[in-house]
Amino acid sequence: MKHKIIVACPIFEEVLARLHEHFDVTDNQANEVWTKAEWTHKLSQHTAALTTGADPVDAEVLAGCPQLKAVANMAVGYNNLDVPAMTARGIQASNTPDVLTETTADFGFALLMATARRITESEHFLRRGEWKQWRYDMFAGTEVHGSTLGILGMGRIGQGIARRGAHGFGMKVIYHNRSRLSPEAESECKATYVSKEELLKTADHVVLVVPYSPASHHTIGAAELAHMKPTATLINIARGGIVDDAALAVALRERRIAAAGLDVFEGEPKVHPDLLTVPNVVLTPHIASASVTTRMAMATLAADNLISYLTQGKSITPLNTVGA
Repeated sequence: MKHKIIVACPIFEEVLARLHEHFDVTDNQANEVWTKAEWTHKLSQHTAALTTGADPVDAEVLAGCPQLKAVANMAVGYNNLDVPAMTARGIQASNTPDVLTETTADFGFALLMATARRITESEHFLRRGEWKQWRYDMFAGTEVHGSTLGILGMGRIGQGIARRGAHGFGMKVIYHNRSRLSPEAESECKATYVSKEELLKTADHVVLVVPYSPASHHTIGAAELAHMKPTATLINIARGGIVDDAALAVALRERRIAAAGLDVFEGEPKVHPDLLTVPNVVLTPHIASASVTTRMAMATLAADNLISYLTQGKSITPLNTVGA
């Protein structure tokens, strides 16, 4: 008998067809929004799932799904998965690293540029019909070329952003990470390791690329924002919850930092209402990896992880080690 799997989100028809070749598939091409209870009930009827970061597989969900064998997250982040609990239950967890690194780094730099140069703010001004004449200070933003780029979190994506800044824009790159990079990696990125406090005080642009965990919750809060330059920008392409969005909205309104660019939010898809009322913020709906090529690669790898584990006993990019 074929394994019964559930695909929690709409995906490319080609990938869905491939899954149908191997499994009895329940899809969500209609993009229904399920409550946690509805999701748990649906998952309980399947042995595996393809999920996104919006689909929780925590201890509460797992308690209602004793037959679950594998979950493939179509994302590099996996804070929606309780990996230790899954490991204890013998459930394979996997994610989709590497395939989205360059696209996400591209977007991180695009968001930095849009924020520093006040692109969203000036576009709204133009669309409202308020552009009547040229002024020397009209939407004058923050310099990017030759400025100091500070990166919190120096994994694959952080290093990609560092290379773009150093080699493409002549930026001085400083970074802070849980562990320091090798001398070779630092040299390739032209990056210098500093303390978190020094980074916040020194950087003209702070980019967040740290994974979310309880330990990294509100890595940037009111105290950290107070360390930053009033001319600095803050970019978050990591995860919602890394930044205290309420504290950030206050800092933006009071111009204690110049601007922010956010692709992720606490409690997304909801956005803190105060962020919607300040002009000096660029907001995007969690689209850092959203190129057609990359999203196809992510969906394909997630599907391959399920196929490989359920047919051969080994995922391609596993997050834990369990028996088949």
